[in-house]
Amino acid sequence: MGQNVHAGRATPAARCAGPRAAAPPGPELGVQGGGQSREESPGRAGVPRKESATAQSARLQSTAVLPPESPKVCRTRTESGNAGSFGEPAGGPGRAAASRPEPGNRDQGHPGAVSVRAARRPEPGIRPSHTRPEPPPPGRASKCAQPELREHLASPPPEREAPARRVTAPPPSPAPSETSGVVSDWWPVLVTVGVFLSTGGLKAADARKPNILLIMADDLGIGDLGCYGNDTLRTPNIDRLAAEGVQLTQHLAAAPLCTPSRAAFLTGRHAIRSGMAASNRYRTLHWNGGSGGLPENETTFARILQQQGYTTSLIGKWHQGVSCRSRTDHCHHPLSHGFDYFYGMPFTLLNDCDPGRPPTLDAALRARLWAYTQWAALGVLTAAAGKTRGLLAVSWTAVAGAAGLLALWFVAWYASFGFVGRWNCILMRNHEVTEQPMDLERTTDRLLKEALSYIERNKHRPFLLFMSFLHVQLPLVTTERFRGRSQHGHYGDNVEEMDWFVGQILDAVEEHGLTNTTLTYFTSDHGGHLEARDEERGQLGGWNGIYRGGKGMAGWEGGIRVPGIFRWPGVLPAGRKVHEPTSLMDVFPTVVRLGGGEVPQDRVIDGRSLVPLLQGATEHSPHDFLFHYCGKYLHAARWHDKDRGRLWKVHYVTPKFHPQGAGGCYDQGLCPCAGEGVTQHSPPLLFDLSRDPSEARPLSAGSEPLHGPVLARVAEAVEAHRATLSTVPWQLSLSHILWKPWLQPCCGTFPLCSCQEDRDHRGAGRHASGRLPSDA
Repeated sequence: MGQNVHAGRATPAARCAGPRAAAPPGPELGVQGGGQSREESPGRAGVPRKESATAQSARLQSTAVLPPESPKVCRTRTESGNAGSFGEPAGGPGRAAASRPEPGNRDQGHPGAVSVRAARRPEPGIRPSHTRPEPPPPGRASKCAQPELREHLASPPPEREAPARRVTAPPPSPAPSETSGVVSDWWPVLVTVGVFLSTGGLKAADARKPNILLIMADDLGIGDLGCYGNDTLRTPNIDRLAAEGVQLTQHLAAAPLCTPSRAAFLTGRHAIRSGMAASNRYRTLHWNGGSGGLPENETTFARILQQQGYTTSLIGKWHQGVSCRSRTDHCHHPLSHGFDYFYGMPFTLLNDCDPGRPPTLDAALRARLWAYTQWAALGVLTAAAGKTRGLLAVSWTAVAGAAGLLALWFVAWYASFGFVGRWNCILMRNHEVTEQPMDLERTTDRLLKEALSYIERNKHRPFLLFMSFLHVQLPLVTTERFRGRSQHGHYGDNVEEMDWFVGQILDAVEEHGLTNTTLTYFTSDHGGHLEARDEERGQLGGWNGIYRGGKGMAGWEGGIRVPGIFRWPGVLPAGRKVHEPTSLMDVFPTVVRLGGGEVPQDRVIDGRSLVPLLQGATEHSPHDFLFHYCGKYLHAARWHDKDRGRLWKVHYVTPKFHPQGAGGCYDQGLCPCAGEGVTQHSPPLLFDLSRDPSEARPLSAGSEPLHGPVLARVAEAVEAHRATLSTVPWQLSLSHILWKPWLQPCCGTFPLCSCQEDRDHRGAGRHASGRLPSDA
């Protein structure tokens, strides 16, 4: 999309408004399970009241051993009226226990609540603490204990769950003759309350873990969203997410293409550390039937959260490999990397998935193979004709042998490239192929239905949902209800449908009362694809705003600067923008820490926890240096010079744009990482991003006094970084990339792989109300 299409946004703040008006908080919280006071003791008539029920309850609570790290709760209210607090779901402490039931007990989550009701019915006007609080009067000021929240998040997570509350039996009364009736009448209630407190302590410890919702778009440009400056594409739901949360303006992908970027995101480590970086021209996985993929010894955030009691799910795109040695070993599969549930594409969308579009997978190689086959066939026919006319002294055995070799050659390459849609464009549920080839028109509704169903099924326990969109990757599959709605053709339609999809998920979270207990994150795996265009449909790739370059370019900002939005109402400040360099790799330690886990100590983790930065407890990013790889080649590095307030960027390698003066490699479709298509810079190019974010004015020794010292300091950091790298097997080597029939996922008997999911839920992806976005 050109500058003339997207420019002219006068008031970006209109898209990313500040926080919504603060809603009134709930009432003050009492101790969970405490009894209510009565005016009279239920003892014998004429017996003086030695100790009230309130006093006994207070004495009981004073003997309870509380978890030492339990923070003060902070009650806020959402628009729907559900109360919530940090460490507890909407509804307060009593509801925290109710919202995390044990399997088979979906009503209250523990038997203590039932016992309390059975033992004692509250009097009119007295609300038990395990019921939902009444809405507070309007206009009441919020009493949010933010310092306690920051202190809790700043402390390292405990190695194990906090001890449950212990309740000691009350001491015998000094005057049994006068109080025995009181004790005998109240003893069952006290025991029941003690059980309630004990189980509630365990539930409260579990409830401090937020649900984690990670949403990743595919190929989305940072300039395609309203909250990042676009005023011609409608993205109200993502804009609302930014207005209600923290927006990162210098969020960076670890790689400019899908496979390595997502590997780094999942593991918190540069892809070169896991072997998921390219050692040749193959920079991503090319086949479901290849043997490369995320190694089994890599640890994802899903695996750690799974160990912390989370139920974990990936819905959508994977693109990290499937199998290693056999069709069913699934060593690279999501379920082998910490996910309990998977539904989606093990690969990625391609033009080959749409029979009406020109092929894209290794299109140049495919064209050469077809040309070689045609020339060889012409040679065999010529030999046969010459033999028939007696012009060539060759035997028919030789002609037949040549024809046989040609047939084998053709079958060898056409068996893979001739059926790309059938081999790569499939849907899986866990380990089973459910559709082959996939029906593109119905995929969006299916993925949305799966996401909504997953949230519904797991709303009573902590969950991780990684919603990995197929939008907005080519071939831009958009359902009929969104076609022609945007001002920017097929690409704009796809972006606006994706935003609607995001809105449906956020609505489901809110409808289930999970908003205040869910950390939501939105991003893209890398920058927009500038070279994606054709004569018929025009520009088919994203817009990267003021930033130079795009998808495939590891050094230029447009290839790696992506949206980054975090929302957690009541914990993270609403409407805040952070202008500090951060990375997709930072999500790993951030969610691991919030989920109560520990970052692995047996390997280098490049990401850093963003919790203090997001909350405003610290001013600067935890990163001093960030390194930008194109495959295994280091193209650039940046230094956040916090003392001087400067952000330096050093380019060692840049791609050669074609045609000259263009912003991309339009002759190749993607810019290369090495070879004749790049320029090695000596001395390196130096930019000051704090003053020149578009990287339009390289600095020199004459224009920048710090030119030499900055280059020297960054070179030292690069050497120190390289010293931490170790040799690993390359997962994108030619031997791993090649299609292997014995590894190909198949529905049915190979090679007759074909199946379709049931067709009884067409349109099921619509919201329950059936509403679509307004045309306004």
